[in-house]
Amino acid sequence: MTTFSTLSTALSSMVAQRAALDVAGQNVANANTVGYTRQRADISSVSTVANASRFSSGLTVGQGVKVDNVLRLGDIFADTRVRTTTSSAAFLATRAEAFARLESTIDEPSDSGVAAQLADFWAAWQDVANNPGEPAPGRVLLEAGRAATTAIAAGYTAVDTQWSDARTQTEAYVAQTNTTAQSVAELNETIRSVLVSNGNANELIDKRDALATELAELVGGSVRQQSDGTVTVNVGGNPIVSGSKSYGIHLAGSTTMSGAQTDPPRIVWDRTTAGTVTLDGGVLAGMVSVLAPAELTSSGTNPYASTGNGGLLAEAAASYNRLAHDLASSVNGIHTTGRTTAGAAGGEFFALPGNQPAALGIQVQLTDPAQIAAAADGMGGLDGTVADQMSKLGTSATGPDATWAGFVVDLGVRTKSATLSATVSEQARATASSLQLSGASVDIDEETVNMLAYQRAYQGAARVLTAVDEMLDTLINRTGRVGL
Repeated sequence: MTTFSTLSTALSSMVAQRAALDVAGQNVANANTVGYTRQRADISSVSTVANASRFSSGLTVGQGVKVDNVLRLGDIFADTRVRTTTSSAAFLATRAEAFARLESTIDEPSDSGVAAQLADFWAAWQDVANNPGEPAPGRVLLEAGRAATTAIAAGYTAVDTQWSDARTQTEAYVAQTNTTAQSVAELNETIRSVLVSNGNANELIDKRDALATELAELVGGSVRQQSDGTVTVNVGGNPIVSGSKSYGIHLAGSTTMSGAQTDPPRIVWDRTTAGTVTLDGGVLAGMVSVLAPAELTSSGTNPYASTGNGGLLAEAAASYNRLAHDLASSVNGIHTTGRTTAGAAGGEFFALPGNQPAALGIQVQLTDPAQIAAAADGMGGLDGTVADQMSKLGTSATGPDATWAGFVVDLGVRTKSATLSATVSEQARATASSLQLSGASVDIDEETVNMLAYQRAYQGAARVLTAVDEMLDTLINRTGRVGL
């Protein structure tokens, strides 16, 4: 190695250590930046083999040092785990939130809930049985019947409102998904261009990874790294992002809960050849499951009987309709066998129009207490047998109260289960995120030690330059001078 090559070696060290120090400074500057992944300068020695010739002789050492790359110290396996757990947590949290909101509208047990109104209705029948022929108990009964139907209609309306709100939210999430996918595609193009020109795209990759995690939260899917530095994001086997191109989705299906029974809301690709999007997680999968239609059964006398395995809100609406149908059919079935105080045959107590949901259409058809058929046939106008029989419907194992109680209990159990599942899934997501951060986040203590090491190495290289400068000064300016 010549004296001048020593200068080159020292210079390469100073350049490399300064670059490494710049990287450490970037890490410290972004210690609190959300989504930032720490970086390291990849330093390697420069060999003399590439510069050797057949005329070389004697001892040779390396030609210094160089920075090959600035490494991004992320873990693709940790990133994948975060996206997977985020997708699952978002799906379960969406359903848990829908369950909790629905449960809050039920308002059971309370003094104003459906159960309380039904109890007042049955109690009013008992008062009529105890005081047959008197108008006051009859008026109370008619008002109690109207209050019960109003409570049922209000509950159904609350479910319908929640369904409409959920559909509106789903449309917003779809728009957010399309925007995020487009941003990922744009970053793919930028990153590819930077890498082709041997630039550093680490900060851009951080932004793209954050958006990919956001996509996982919205629609699930998987992320695949490509050799050119881009990523492909697949949802249900079809790409939503591929290279510099993104593929849009939209919400199709009915805009009303009643219409969803025949035209259920669903997420479909904008490109017609791909069809419906197969969602395996994320907020949109949760929203679609909430908006799904009820699974109605064809058996039984109640047209609103369901399996309970359909969409959360549609099943709740079917339960309100089932309650209204059971209430009308059970009360009307007994009332039509009775007699009024005037001896006339009893008519239907509740009207149930067929042009709208039962929960909204049910209403008290009687307008006068004299139309109440409280007496049994042949027992006289002041008999209360039928009214007493009617009051016992409240304790019947197959009566409207049993129908309502079954729905309320089932909803409470399912809400608790959904909340527990969401909590456990969120804990798994938090654990995965913690493990990711432990490997990717900046450690100030570590960076301080690294900066000190780079500083010392830089000072050492500078000292080599000083030593070589003094040697050259002696060689050039003092050679041949004696006695000085």
